[in-house]
Amino acid sequence: MAKEEKKDQDMTPETGPEPTAASAPAPQGPPQRQQVEIDDTHAIASYANFCRVTGTPEELIIDFGLNPQPFGIPTQPIPITQRLITNFYTAKRMLHALTLTVQRHEATFGVLETDVQKRVMPGVMQRQQR
Repeated sequence: MAKEEKKDQDMTPETGPEPTAASAPAPQGPPQRQQVEIDDTHAIASYANFCRVTGTPEELIIDFGLNPQPFGIPTQPIPITQRLITNFYTAKRMLHALTLTVQRHEATFGVLETDVQKRVMPGVMQRQQR
């Protein structure tokens, strides 16, 4: 994984060129998006099907883990493998980026049903409960 440019969901403010005092005012267009270069060579990827959000007045804590029993109430503790601690400003920018991404996905592939009971076929659920 080499250096990549992040294009769609920069979490930085949009700014345009600053006018100089000697130049005449240019017509105002939409601000230009700045490209942020990232280096993900040391990123560790892991899968999570569980998250818990807690926090303090200053910070947001998001724990990620793998629930080995996705149906019903887990009978064993869910091991947390990653913890993200961030401030609420970054969390709000992340919420906006995630919202846009999910909306784009649903526009292409259809609405995501988050209620597992509605997604699973009834026969599968009956076998799980035995």
